[in-house]
Amino acid sequence: MRAMLRQTLFLVLLACTGISMAATDAHSIVEQTTDKLLSDLKINKEHYRTDPAAFYNAMEGILGPVVDAEGISKSVMTVRYSRRASPEQMQRFEENFKRSLMQFYGNALLEYDNQTIRVLPGNVNQGPNRSEVRMEVVDSKGVIYPVSYTMVKINNQWRMRNVIINGINLGKLFRDQFAEAMQRNAQDLDRVIDNWVETVAKTRAAQEAA
Repeated sequence: MRAMLRQTLFLVLLACTGISMAATDAHSIVEQTTDKLLSDLKINKEHYRTDPAAFYNAMEGILGPVVDAEGISKSVMTVRYSRRASPEQMQRFEENFKRSLMQFYGNALLEYDNQTIRVLPGNVNQGPNRSEVRMEVVDSKGVIYPVSYTMVKINNQWRMRNVIINGINLGKLFRDQFAEAMQRNAQDLDRVIDNWVETVAKTRAAQEAA
């Protein structure tokens, strides 16, 4: 399962990188984003492969206004720990979390090799400010991976809050990682925050070895 997860996690970016903020509904945002990212990869992939650090920085610049980093960070930390955190700690974790995402997905994204990606018609409205958009990814062997994006409207803009890939809830995955890190570090919140990028990197290395 971990090997499959590693192969498909990068698809998160296919629906949130370079989102057109002019789009008025979550489904249109996902469609426009998919087309834009694939075009960008086709043009710049070789450059990104030779300079991954620049790629991570570029990704963070693009994803910043799109992903609900504040909401995701609070969800990963959970109420139990976010209530203890100072504003400075929350800001630091948000920045570290974004950086860990760029590094976690960056190398996998560069492995993209013309898989078939279909944004399914329609979306599941879960209220005026929350919607689910579904995709299917077909790999080179014809295996279909369902992808579901939870989109939330914040200040009249749709942002990505969570992703479920082939039944694997990424929000829960990161929450479990955070809870385990707190246990390993004797509930030292500062230490967990400061080491979060390394924690995620170790998870990525374990998945690559699986």
